[in-house]
Amino acid sequence: MKKIFLLLLMVVATTVFAQNKIDVISGNFDFLKDQTEVNVQLKFDNAVYQEKNFTEEQYIENRKADITAKKNEKVWENWIYQWERFKSTEFQEYFFKGANNRSKKLFFRNDVKAKYTLIIDAKWVYAGWYGGMIGSQEGKLDADLTFVETDNPSNVVMKLKANKILGRQMNKDFSWEYGRIAAVYEILGKKLGKDIKTALK
Repeated sequence: MKKIFLLLLMVVATTVFAQNKIDVISGNFDFLKDQTEVNVQLKFDNAVYQEKNFTEEQYIENRKADITAKKNEKVWENWIYQWERFKSTEFQEYFFKGANNRSKKLFFRNDVKAKYTLIIDAKWVYAGWYGGMIGSQEGKLDADLTFVETDNPSNVVMKLKANKILGRQMNKDFSWEYGRIAAVYEILGKKLGKDIKTALK
């Protein structure tokens, strides 16, 4: 019985260890040694949402039905406005906040004339939930991270994979999905920034 318990404990520990981290698929960070800026592009074309792997369209339809039934149309209109705003600007800004806090030499920016561009391609997005005093579940993210030459995007210099990156309750919008997902992007930035800083010491 003790052996079975230890085996289960090892399986759980291995599964947890495999999550909430960024794995290098190919390449290394050496190309960033003499760089001061990296351009960043976020993609959601291939993303699925929640445990049921909804498309974004399905996810939004479900949220509309839920919000209009429990709240009202005005709350829904604000929700969809904020969802689009966060996707277009805020997720990226939170990523910058996390990544740029790790270095005074290399900065991730938006639409800069940098030699390299980081493409963050979301694959799976879990929005978590908010229960107030009862408790909350942070968002999670699976994403492919690809560094390419800005002027020649077909030239891939490094590939990484973010596995079940777990957010934290760290912003004023955490009670809504877009706030929880933004928190995940901030953690992703912190983890990537830390990995780069360690690699380029």
